[in-house]
Amino acid sequence: MERPDFPKRVVITGGMPYGSKELHFGHIGGVFVHADIFARFMKDRIGEDNVIFVSGTDCYGSPIVEKYRTLKNDGEIDGTIVDFVKKNHDSQKKTLDDYYIDLSFFGASAFGKGGDAHAELSREVFDKLIKSKALSVLSTKQFYDEERGTFLNGRQVVGRCPINGCKSEQAYADECSLGHQYFPEELIAPVSTLSGKPPVLKEVKNWYLDIEKFAPHLKALVEKWEANPQIRAFLTNVCNESLNKPTLYSKIENKPAIEAALAKSGLKYVCEADEQKNNCKAVFDRLKDREQAGALLAQNGIRFRTGKTLVPFRISGNIEWGVKIPDSGEMRDLTFWVWPESLWAPISFTKAYLQSVGKPEGAWRDWWCSDEATVYQFIGEDNIYFYALAEGALFEALNVDGDWNIKMPTIVPNKHILFFNAKASSSGKIKPPMAQELLNHYSAEQLRAHFFGLNLGNASVPFQPKPYNPNPTNQGDPTYKEWSIFTNFLNRAVRTLFYSFQKYNDGDQKIPTGKPSDDVLQKCERQIIGYENRMYKFEFADVMIELEEFFKYINKTLSERMSALQKNFDKTVFGQTVIDGLHLIKTAAALSHPVAPKSTENVREYLGLTSYQAYSWDNIFKTMDELVGNGHELKFLEPKVDFFTRPSWQYN
Repeated sequence: MERPDFPKRVVITGGMPYGSKELHFGHIGGVFVHADIFARFMKDRIGEDNVIFVSGTDCYGSPIVEKYRTLKNDGEIDGTIVDFVKKNHDSQKKTLDDYYIDLSFFGASAFGKGGDAHAELSREVFDKLIKSKALSVLSTKQFYDEERGTFLNGRQVVGRCPINGCKSEQAYADECSLGHQYFPEELIAPVSTLSGKPPVLKEVKNWYLDIEKFAPHLKALVEKWEANPQIRAFLTNVCNESLNKPTLYSKIENKPAIEAALAKSGLKYVCEADEQKNNCKAVFDRLKDREQAGALLAQNGIRFRTGKTLVPFRISGNIEWGVKIPDSGEMRDLTFWVWPESLWAPISFTKAYLQSVGKPEGAWRDWWCSDEATVYQFIGEDNIYFYALAEGALFEALNVDGDWNIKMPTIVPNKHILFFNAKASSSGKIKPPMAQELLNHYSAEQLRAHFFGLNLGNASVPFQPKPYNPNPTNQGDPTYKEWSIFTNFLNRAVRTLFYSFQKYNDGDQKIPTGKPSDDVLQKCERQIIGYENRMYKFEFADVMIELEEFFKYINKTLSERMSALQKNFDKTVFGQTVIDGLHLIKTAAALSHPVAPKSTENVREYLGLTSYQAYSWDNIFKTMDELVGNGHELKFLEPKVDFFTRPSWQYN
């Protein structure tokens, strides 16, 4: 079996939860667990000093402003918006710790070391974008509540998404809950959340990055991803949808009227009818041509919807709560729109972390700009447009002068983790349980194993915890499934080995010396390389399936051999069984370590190995003889000890 090549250094990012709330189970189960397990694997695989795992609270943006305003007006909170965000940040950090999410740095974009680094880097980013002539000022329309006399931020307007075929339950000023981008004037049936009245549109000026200019670069990037086994196919499918030419969709019977309305416009387009879908589409080469055509169709009373395409990426906004943009001429008192500044926030957090451990100012470039390093970004599928296409264009713009040369990260998107059979969202109809609350029903490692085993790399999968099931049955809790391979098979195998060793070794804790059997060595080697390849390609559900098969093999092998020894004890056979068993358990512990970091520590302690000996892939193929030599002793195991357990209340 071929072994994959890994970079010398990696940065892993785990998304950025909004600072308006605690973490619900989707944050943990949909992103953070997967990012943490991969980060722990990479620390074991290439060395802890070569891995940085960062994330942080996304402090800015209209959802936070709106939530703070609502709670403040209702008298539910006191203090400033910074106090509000910091309280949620502290809560998020505690929950991450309780799930054993081992971040190098969990910062905040608005305060602390992360906030300082982010403000500084944001100024540098803006200066570079201006220098590279990548930004332009566009006059666009923004919703205005005439009754309240104020401009409305993105989440203070709700309506229906104008993108053809979109099934979002909620759309805001210029993006829907599924991440589709459009102009504010395209939003269907807008309503102000402040007054409950339809708002009007007024002209405002903002900085924009024209992503359409970067279309050739993005197309080449997507083609490269399509040939990369680490990139999930649905990521490139989503990207290709937005790389389509600008398109207007309408009913098929409107085709003659569309052609008549555009006949004297001078616009170049192709109008095609689709009998099967009962619609027609007008395809344009440029976005501005589509927008001009849309205005003409509207004037002629022809209803239409727009298709996914690359639209200008707004860089600035006029809400006060945000990272300040340097004043430049007439463009004053603006802040960064939250989406672009959240794209470079992981760089800010990397920079803050490196500074906190004494590294020089520019050390972050060794991790984000070096050919020897790779960044892995774990995200939810709704954010693909931003982290793949918008980020691809942004980083290309920042690299124009050749000073930074930021490498495009490897994007690892997960499909939705559903709550039973519905998409869970704190802003949707189905309110998900908080991640902290779940720990009242399950252990952290139990949930880690379950979330990791869900096939989110290929499909949206339901999370169905029995305590929350409105229609419970007498069947077991599906949340137990993945962790049971540890408690039912690996735990039993470890106990069988250690207790049998003590029983037949007459109290002597010194292990026998010798080489494991060839079949055991080959089994472990195949398991290790298969695991390594699965991790490399982010095939996490398959990792759990193969671990289950391996644990069953270990348990069956040791149980059968010890049963045979009970009937006919042979000291030589016993010694070889211990040697084989120790190699199997050592291998299982190393492969289990990223998923179950606490429980595998118990195994490591009884094996008498250091963390480097037990987990580092420098030693993954080595036998106990090669690691510790003669005279090594196992720790004495007291009666009734378990290594992988369920919470006691689950047995009641």
